[in-house]
Amino acid sequence: MFLDRLLETNRPLAELALEWERTGVVLPDTYLIDLDTLSENASRIKSCADEHGIRLYFMLKQLGRNPLVARRLAELGYAGAVCVDFREALVMAENGIPLGNVGHLVQVPHAAMGRIVAARPDIMTVYSVEKAAEIGAEAQRQGFVQPIMLRVIGEKDLLYSGQYGGFRLGELDEAVSALEGIAGVRIAGVCSFPCLLFSDETGDLEPTPNAGTVRSAAALLEERGYRDLQLNMPSASCERSVPKVAALGGTHMEPGHGLTGTTPYHAAHPEASERVAYAYVSEVSHNLNGHGYCYAGGHYRRGHLAHALVGPSVEGGLRVGVTPPTDESIDYHFELSEPCRVSDPVLMCFRTQLFVTRSEVAVVSGLASGSPRLEGIYDTQGRPLR
Repeated sequence: MFLDRLLETNRPLAELALEWERTGVVLPDTYLIDLDTLSENASRIKSCADEHGIRLYFMLKQLGRNPLVARRLAELGYAGAVCVDFREALVMAENGIPLGNVGHLVQVPHAAMGRIVAARPDIMTVYSVEKAAEIGAEAQRQGFVQPIMLRVIGEKDLLYSGQYGGFRLGELDEAVSALEGIAGVRIAGVCSFPCLLFSDETGDLEPTPNAGTVRSAAALLEERGYRDLQLNMPSASCERSVPKVAALGGTHMEPGHGLTGTTPYHAAHPEASERVAYAYVSEVSHNLNGHGYCYAGGHYRRGHLAHALVGPSVEGGLRVGVTPPTDESIDYHFELSEPCRVSDPVLMCFRTQLFVTRSEVAVVSGLASGSPRLEGIYDTQGRPLR
C-alpha cells in the first residue's frame, strides 16, 4: 500500500532497512521507525493544530506503544498519549509518559484502575455510569476529581465490530443526571470514533455522522451549563484534517498514522505533506512451486499489503507481488509472486497496527543528517529488548 510512497518520500529509510537486515543489525520481521521523519511530521501537524486552536494527543498503538517515540512527541509539545486500552496506559505510565485520553476504545478495568488513575490522565473516556462510578471512587480515594469524557452514539453513527460501547444520544440527558451524582469525577468532554474517514468518491477526508453526534452531545451538555468542553474528533488525524475538525467545532485530535504519513489519504495523495516514517523488512526463506516465501509475523489483515522489493539494495531490487496468508491462518510466511534468491532482504510498507503483531521494532535516529543510529530494539508492547 505504501511501498512506492516510501521509496518516493523516504528512500534513505528504505536503503537502511535493507542494509541492516542484510548485515544482521535487525532480524527479519522488523519494523524500522525513522524518528527524524516522524518528528518532522509531528511538528508539521502540531504547527497546523496550533494555528487552528486544536490540542493534540498522540496515538502509538500502531507503532507498538513505543516509549522512546512517546518521549519525543511529548518534547514536541503534544499533550499526552492516547491510550486505547489499559495495557497501553500502564506502559506509558511506567515510562513516565503523560497520559492524555485513556480509554479511547477500551475502558479501564477495575483491576488496573488504581495504577492508571494514579497517573492522573488529562481525561478518561467512559461508556457507562458504572465505569464512571469506579473511576470516581478511586479518584476520591486518591484525593482528587478525575475529568471524564463521554463516548456518545447516534442512530446513524459508524461503529466498528469489537468497538461497541457508549451513551446513546437519546438517553444522554438521563445518563448525565446520573453521572452528576457521582463524586470524584466531572464531565469534561465528549467523543466518538471515527469522526472523519477517507472517501474514495471525493478523494478527501470527510466527516462521518459521528462528528455530528459529538456536536449534538456537546450542545446538550452546554444547555445544562457545561463550558470549555473537549470535543474530541479522532481518525485520520493529520495536517489535512486539522482545519476540517476545527470547522466541525472539534477541540482535540489524536494523530496516529498521520505521524508516519500512512493514512489512506496519504496513499491517495502523493503531495501530502507528511512523509512515510516506517518500513518493514524481512528475508527470503525458501522457494516452492514457482513462488518465493519470506519470514512474516508482522501481518495486519487490514494492511492492504500488495508489493515488496527484494534484494540487497533499492537500486536493482526485484519488485514482486505479495500474498498474505488467509485470515484463518498464522502468518508464518508471506508468499512472493516469483522465486527469489534465498536470504535476500525483503522490503515492504503497508498499513499496520504493530501492537497486534509479534514483530520487533527498531527505532532509528540521525537518518536526516546521514548518520543513522540505532536507538534501540523493542517488542510491539513498548518493552526494550536490546
